Amino acid sequence: MDFAKLNAAIAPLDRQAMEMARRRWDNLAKPIGSMGRMEQLIVRLAGIYGGSGIDIGKRALLVMCADNGVLAQGVAQTPAEITATMAGFIADGRSAAALMAARANCEVVTVDMGMLRKSQNPRILDRRIAAATNDISQGAAMSREQALAAINAGVELVRELHQRGYRLLATGEMGIGNTTTTAAMAAALLGLAPQSVTGRGVGLSDEGLRNKQQVVARALAVNKPDASDALDVLHKLGGFDIAGLSGVFIGGALCRIPVLVDGVISSIAALTAARLVPAARAMMLPSHLSAEPCARAILRELELEPVIDGQMRLGEGSGAMLLLPLLDLTLDVYRRLMTFADIGM
Repeated sequence: MDFAKLNAAIAPLDRQAMEMARRRWDNLAKPIGSMGRMEQLIVRLAGIYGGSGIDIGKRALLVMCADNGVLAQGVAQTPAEITATMAGFIADGRSAAALMAARANCEVVTVDMGMLRKSQNPRILDRRIAAATNDISQGAAMSREQALAAINAGVELVRELHQRGYRLLATGEMGIGNTTTTAAMAAALLGLAPQSVTGRGVGLSDEGLRNKQQVVARALAVNKPDASDALDVLHKLGGFDIAGLSGVFIGGALCRIPVLVDGVISSIAALTAARLVPAARAMMLPSHLSAEPCARAILRELELEPVIDGQMRLGEGSGAMLLLPLLDLTLDVYRRLMTFADIGM
């Protein structure tokens, strides 16, 4: 996979379309700039779509599911078997994010990127690279070739959806232990201490948190990731879910489809994609600020301002699903509100 060629293939945002969108906002009969970041998101969408118009009617939430070998170090209270169980719930429309997606008129695509237990659920796409990654505290999570295969799987999935007419994608994940892999990658990519990036996940005790921080520190010491090479960081410290999501962000940019960033796992995938293919960053839209400690630093590095700050840590794509109704409401105002000229001003 030639990332330089992929980067060169991505056209920049349509600045003329963005300027027209800004003028439209400024001419609407309301205080200028009064819808804040929501106005900025619509302008960004205009730049992505260009002259084709802003249409986010056909959309999908891509939930990448994978297990992580580092779970052997006691970094989570939940057993690995829960990943496959929850993936089934997501695919069947029974999880929190799936229920939110149904309300937001968003299809859910559940993808097995590398769960320990292969699901027999026909609603789960099989893109598995292996049955979970290796334990990052003992060595590399995956080979460089496996990381590339997972990225490519994400890119190809987006291409398939693009051919089927999807106009907007959201990112989600399911994988017990993936806040640990995310913390390790954040520490490496951002040059931060393990203690400052490692959080409690779904509710670790103080002792559990200290152990998790020590595991992240060991992973960094054992693997010695090259911060200047995002693929090196990914294959040594990441997960198949993160790698697949990185491919989704790259694929979205190649296909000119905006991709919503969800929580901290989605964010580290977005940062990985942006380091590998810098032009992909323009097609990313932020949703919420995760409660995990490294979330703000990752979004700041991506130059993305979250719209929602609800101290959420649910995952699955739930934060991105919260943003969709806000985008729909904002687009209604953008399209239908009277202008100053309409009221004689």
